[in-house]
Amino acid sequence: MTNITTRSSSPRVVWQLEQQGLHPLLARLYAARGIKDKSELDYELKSLIPPTALTHATDAAQLLADAIEAEAKMLIIGDYDCDGATATAVGMRALKSLGADVDFLLPDRFKLGYGLSPEIVDVAAEQSPDLIITVDNGIASLEGVARAQQHGIATLITDHHLPAETLPAADCIVNPNQPGCDFPSKCIAGVGVMFYVMLALRAELRERGWFADRPEPNFANLLDLVALGTVADVVKLDRNNRILVSQGLKRMRAGQMQPGIAALFKAAARDPKHATAFDLGFLLGPRLNAAGRLADMRLGVECLLTDDPSRALQIAQELDTLNRERREIETGMQEQALILLESLDVANAAPGIALFDAGWHEGVVGILASRIKDKLHRPVFAFAPGEGGIVKGSGRSIPGLHLRDALDLVAKRAPGLLVRFGGHAMAAGATLKEEDFERFSQLFAEVAAELLDPADLTRTLETDGNLEGGYISLETARLLENEIWGQGFPAPLFMDDFEVEQQRVLKEKHLKLRLRKGNTRIDAIQFNFSIQPGNRTRVAYRLAINEYMGVESPQLMVEHLE
Repeated sequence: MTNITTRSSSPRVVWQLEQQGLHPLLARLYAARGIKDKSELDYELKSLIPPTALTHATDAAQLLADAIEAEAKMLIIGDYDCDGATATAVGMRALKSLGADVDFLLPDRFKLGYGLSPEIVDVAAEQSPDLIITVDNGIASLEGVARAQQHGIATLITDHHLPAETLPAADCIVNPNQPGCDFPSKCIAGVGVMFYVMLALRAELRERGWFADRPEPNFANLLDLVALGTVADVVKLDRNNRILVSQGLKRMRAGQMQPGIAALFKAAARDPKHATAFDLGFLLGPRLNAAGRLADMRLGVECLLTDDPSRALQIAQELDTLNRERREIETGMQEQALILLESLDVANAAPGIALFDAGWHEGVVGILASRIKDKLHRPVFAFAPGEGGIVKGSGRSIPGLHLRDALDLVAKRAPGLLVRFGGHAMAAGATLKEEDFERFSQLFAEVAAELLDPADLTRTLETDGNLEGGYISLETARLLENEIWGQGFPAPLFMDDFEVEQQRVLKEKHLKLRLRKGNTRIDAIQFNFSIQPGNRTRVAYRLAINEYMGVESPQLMVEHLE
């Protein structure tokens, strides 16, 4: 059952935005997303929240500046997803351009697990660093920071994940979600946090006269990396994040990007001149993530760090191959999961679902959880076996259930059940012993039942209402494509009644349609469709551009069909 609603907008605000020069359709769409003044759509760099507003960014800058002046050895410890990879690349490129002695280390997700663990610190200590800098991890690494102290290594934590009750005893922590930080953009990604720390560091070195006899680097050339990591991590696109993404896309469209980003576009057969947030989230991000899921994310980071275009293209093609392999594994796992779920009464399924299969791949369980969550509209954890009798799970949630808080509640009710856990509201991870899986499954279902209202379990599709026939055009599709849309600032979704003139099924799973509304005829496609319409249908759709044999035409991407 899907509940369809229409976003509302104040006619007065729409009129005001139109008077300020906004296209009438954009005025309506933006008003429905809470924009009240055109100035809120000013995505120039000068509109960014300043680095001084991020608690301890200045302290981190002083720590790093002291380390650079002392020629200390620094080591960045990243994460194996796209946010972590881009944050590592931002740190490496920025620090090297400032004259730092810096290298990076990424945990092997299959051996060392996530974050600044004592095990990864022991590996890091072999390189004898003076300072460890974490990116996109570390806020929960109490034991890892303690182990670094035993080795005599200083630690700087840069992260954006939600902290536990106790913070690690690091030399400095920069995290907008730590207690006492009033940075307005709580949803900044890990790569955004690192970018801010680098801006603060450059300002600190400027104060110290560091650039009196050295060129000062322009960190705007890192914004393509920041945009990619921000979109791929599916953080809410508040205004500050939209500025970062907009500036990154602007550089990509102008051909100003790292060779690795250009190579990823080429591997995805997309022209960066028309780069969109969709490309970053659904084409480039998954290719980069494939390295961390199936192989070693060092490959992904190397793609982002190399200045040799031919080497970048070679790596991007390897990543493309890994991504194809990831999709095949995921498809097989999804089929198994759906067979598992067939034994459940989906309509009366538990409010929280946990799945485990001994044959699943731990690098792909997050995507699997996301797919099943979309299908059932329930929070879902999918687990795969790890080493030593443990299982590693990745969860995805629905609006109404804060996933990390739910895990916290499970941990409090069953002390010792969770070996470790962490994450966000909508995505989280958990590790437990294999024999404890059934207990976790039961507790997670109970906690979800308590935290979710019955109404939360009905999927709600929010649309922007009708799209006037005259706007179903290539020009409108281009207009919408050039704007910044994403998590928390959704791309336009329209709802209209159409006559169905033609329909056929492609590859036994995609529905191709020819629709008519008044005098307007338009092609439409629904991927992985479940029902075919009659002569008339009501469709929720996105207006997109279809390119075939070099010819562009408007097309409807069907999200829901009645």
